[in-house]
Amino acid sequence: MVIRRRSGAVCLNAPLRIWLIAGVSSAILALALLFVGTGPVQANVLVPQPAASVPPSVPDFARAKPVSLTPGRMSIAAQRKALLRGLASWYGEAFDGRATASGERFDMHAMTACHPTLPFGSLVRVVNLRNGRSVIVRITDRGELAEGRIIDLSYAAAEKLAMTNSGLAPVVLDVLSRGPR
Repeated sequence: MVIRRRSGAVCLNAPLRIWLIAGVSSAILALALLFVGTGPVQANVLVPQPAASVPPSVPDFARAKPVSLTPGRMSIAAQRKALLRGLASWYGEAFDGRATASGERFDMHAMTACHPTLPFGSLVRVVNLRNGRSVIVRITDRGELAEGRIIDLSYAAAEKLAMTNSGLAPVVLDVLSRGPR
Protein backbone atom coordinates (compact mmCIF):
# COMPACT_ATOMS: atom_id res chain seq x y z
CA MET A 1 0.00 0.00 0.00
CA VAL A 2 1.43 3.34 -1.00
CA ILE A 3 0.59 6.47 0.99
CA ARG A 4 1.03 9.84 -0.71
CA ARG A 5 1.18 13.25 0.84
CA ARG A 6 -1.04 16.11 -0.29
CA SER A 7 1.72 17.26 -2.47
CA GLY A 8 1.69 13.92 -4.23
CA ALA A 9 5.04 12.77 -2.88
CA VAL A 10 5.29 9.22 -1.53
CA CYS A 11 5.59 9.04 2.29
CA LEU A 12 8.24 6.44 3.07
CA ASN A 13 7.79 6.25 6.86
CA ALA A 14 4.01 5.71 6.63
CA PRO A 15 4.23 1.87 6.68
CA LEU A 16 6.40 2.07 9.79
CA ARG A 17 3.89 4.36 11.44
CA ILE A 18 1.04 1.94 10.61
CA TRP A 19 2.94 -1.00 12.10
CA LEU A 20 3.80 1.00 15.19
CA ILE A 21 0.18 2.03 15.75
CA ALA A 22 -1.01 -1.57 15.18
CA GLY A 23 1.58 -2.94 17.64
CA VAL A 24 0.78 -0.42 20.38
CA SER A 25 -2.96 -1.01 19.90
CA SER A 26 -2.47 -4.78 20.18
CA ALA A 27 -0.43 -4.40 23.37
CA ILE A 28 -3.06 -2.13 24.95
CA LEU A 29 -5.84 -4.54 23.97
CA ALA A 30 -3.92 -7.52 25.39
CA LEU A 31 -3.33 -5.72 28.70
CA ALA A 32 -6.97 -4.65 28.88
CA LEU A 33 -8.15 -8.22 28.34
CA LEU A 34 -5.68 -9.50 30.90
CA PHE A 35 -6.89 -7.18 33.65
CA VAL A 36 -10.59 -7.28 32.75
CA GLY A 37 -10.68 -11.10 32.80
CA THR A 38 -9.44 -11.41 36.36
CA GLY A 39 -11.71 -10.79 39.31
CA PRO A 40 -10.75 -10.20 42.89
CA VAL A 41 -8.01 -12.52 44.08
CA GLN A 42 -8.94 -14.90 46.90
CA ALA A 43 -6.29 -16.40 49.13
CA ASN A 44 -6.52 -20.09 49.95
CA VAL A 45 -6.57 -19.70 53.72
CA LEU A 46 -7.99 -22.49 55.85
CA VAL A 47 -10.11 -21.20 58.69
CA PRO A 48 -10.09 -23.66 61.59
CA GLN A 49 -13.52 -25.04 62.42
CA PRO A 50 -14.47 -25.60 66.05
CA ALA A 51 -14.04 -29.25 66.97
CA ALA A 52 -16.81 -31.21 68.61
CA SER A 53 -16.23 -31.41 72.33
CA VAL A 54 -17.04 -35.12 72.56
CA PRO A 55 -17.01 -37.46 69.56
CA PRO A 56 -20.04 -39.75 69.29
CA SER A 57 -19.35 -43.01 71.10
CA VAL A 58 -21.83 -45.07 69.10
CA PRO A 59 -21.61 -45.11 65.30
CA ASP A 60 -24.77 -44.14 63.43
CA PHE A 61 -25.51 -47.34 61.50
CA ALA A 62 -28.71 -45.88 60.01
CA ARG A 63 -26.64 -43.36 58.02
CA ALA A 64 -23.83 -45.76 57.16
CA LYS A 65 -23.24 -46.21 53.45
CA PRO A 66 -23.07 -49.75 52.09
CA VAL A 67 -19.61 -51.07 51.37
CA SER A 68 -19.13 -52.67 47.97
CA LEU A 69 -17.36 -55.99 48.34
CA THR A 70 -16.48 -58.78 46.01
CA PRO A 71 -19.44 -60.96 44.97
CA GLY A 72 -20.45 -63.50 47.58
CA ARG A 73 -19.34 -61.37 50.56
CA MET A 74 -21.76 -59.49 52.78
CA SER A 75 -21.59 -55.76 53.43
CA ILE A 76 -20.81 -54.50 56.93
CA ALA A 77 -24.46 -53.54 57.50
CA ALA A 78 -25.62 -57.00 56.36
CA GLN A 79 -23.09 -58.68 58.65
CA ARG A 80 -24.28 -56.58 61.59
CA LYS A 81 -27.92 -57.50 60.91
CA ALA A 82 -26.96 -61.15 60.57
CA LEU A 83 -25.18 -61.03 63.93
CA LEU A 84 -28.12 -59.43 65.69
CA ARG A 85 -30.96 -61.48 64.21
CA GLY A 86 -31.10 -65.24 64.01
CA LEU A 87 -31.93 -68.38 65.96
CA ALA A 88 -31.38 -68.91 69.66
CA SER A 89 -31.00 -72.32 71.27
CA TRP A 90 -30.49 -73.30 74.90
CA TYR A 91 -28.34 -75.63 76.93
CA GLY A 92 -28.96 -76.91 80.41
CA GLU A 93 -28.67 -80.00 82.58
CA ALA A 94 -25.88 -81.77 80.67
CA PHE A 95 -23.58 -78.75 81.18
CA ASP A 96 -24.73 -77.67 84.67
CA GLY A 97 -21.75 -77.21 87.00
CA ARG A 98 -19.11 -77.45 84.26
CA ALA A 99 -16.54 -74.72 83.74
CA THR A 100 -17.37 -72.21 81.00
CA ALA A 101 -14.84 -70.53 78.71
CA SER A 102 -14.76 -67.54 81.09
CA GLY A 103 -13.77 -69.78 83.99
CA GLU A 104 -17.12 -69.53 85.78
CA ARG A 105 -19.20 -72.60 86.59
CA PHE A 106 -22.24 -72.92 84.35
CA ASP A 107 -25.50 -72.53 86.27
CA MET A 108 -28.51 -73.51 84.18
CA HIS A 109 -30.75 -71.47 86.53
CA ALA A 110 -28.81 -68.21 86.02
CA MET A 111 -29.55 -65.67 83.29
CA THR A 112 -26.44 -66.38 81.21
CA ALA A 113 -25.59 -67.15 77.60
CA CYS A 114 -22.91 -68.34 75.20
CA HIS A 115 -21.93 -66.10 72.27
CA PRO A 116 -19.12 -66.72 69.75
CA THR A 117 -17.67 -63.17 69.69
CA LEU A 118 -19.04 -60.87 72.41
CA PRO A 119 -16.69 -60.25 75.36
CA PHE A 120 -17.37 -62.05 78.63
CA GLY A 121 -19.53 -59.97 80.94
CA SER A 122 -21.44 -58.29 78.10
CA LEU A 123 -25.12 -57.69 78.82
CA VAL A 124 -27.48 -58.57 75.97
CA ARG A 125 -31.24 -58.18 75.65
CA VAL A 126 -32.68 -61.17 73.78
CA VAL A 127 -36.15 -60.72 72.26
CA ASN A 128 -38.16 -63.76 71.13
CA LEU A 129 -39.75 -62.75 67.81
CA ARG A 130 -42.51 -65.36 68.13
CA ASN A 131 -44.05 -63.94 71.31
CA GLY A 132 -42.30 -60.63 72.03
CA ARG A 133 -40.88 -61.76 75.38
CA SER A 134 -37.43 -60.52 76.29
CA VAL A 135 -34.70 -61.25 78.84
CA ILE A 136 -31.33 -59.74 79.71
CA VAL A 137 -28.46 -62.21 79.89
CA ARG A 138 -24.75 -61.98 80.72
CA ILE A 139 -22.25 -63.60 78.34
CA THR A 140 -20.23 -66.17 80.31
CA ASP A 141 -19.34 -68.77 77.68
CA ARG A 142 -17.85 -68.98 74.23
CA GLY A 143 -18.16 -71.66 71.60
CA GLU A 144 -19.08 -72.54 68.07
CA LEU A 145 -22.79 -72.56 67.47
CA ALA A 146 -24.75 -74.57 64.94
CA GLU A 147 -25.28 -72.85 61.59
CA GLY A 148 -27.88 -70.08 61.73
CA ARG A 149 -27.74 -69.81 65.52
CA ILE A 150 -26.45 -66.62 67.07
CA ILE A 151 -26.70 -67.35 70.81
CA ASP A 152 -27.05 -70.26 73.25
CA LEU A 153 -29.11 -69.40 76.33
CA SER A 154 -29.19 -70.96 79.78
CA TYR A 155 -32.28 -72.99 80.68
CA ALA A 156 -33.60 -70.14 82.89
CA ALA A 157 -33.36 -67.58 80.06
CA ALA A 158 -34.96 -70.01 77.58
CA GLU A 159 -37.79 -70.71 80.05
CA LYS A 160 -38.56 -66.98 80.42
CA LEU A 161 -38.63 -66.66 76.62
CA ALA A 162 -41.01 -69.67 76.42
CA MET A 163 -38.75 -71.58 74.06
CA THR A 164 -37.76 -74.66 76.08
CA ASN A 165 -40.30 -76.92 74.35
CA SER A 166 -39.33 -75.98 70.80
CA GLY A 167 -35.60 -75.73 71.57
CA LEU A 168 -35.11 -72.93 69.03
CA ALA A 169 -36.60 -69.47 68.59
CA PRO A 170 -36.04 -66.60 66.18
CA VAL A 171 -34.53 -63.75 68.20
CA VAL A 172 -33.08 -60.27 67.98
CA LEU A 173 -30.10 -59.32 70.14
CA ASP A 174 -29.57 -55.86 71.59
CA VAL A 175 -26.11 -55.43 73.10
CA LEU A 176 -26.65 -53.25 76.18
CA SER A 177 -23.04 -53.17 77.36
CA ARG A 178 -19.78 -54.81 76.37
CA GLY A 179 -17.90 -56.72 79.00
CA PRO A 180 -14.34 -55.96 80.07
CA ARG A 181 -12.81 -59.05 78.49
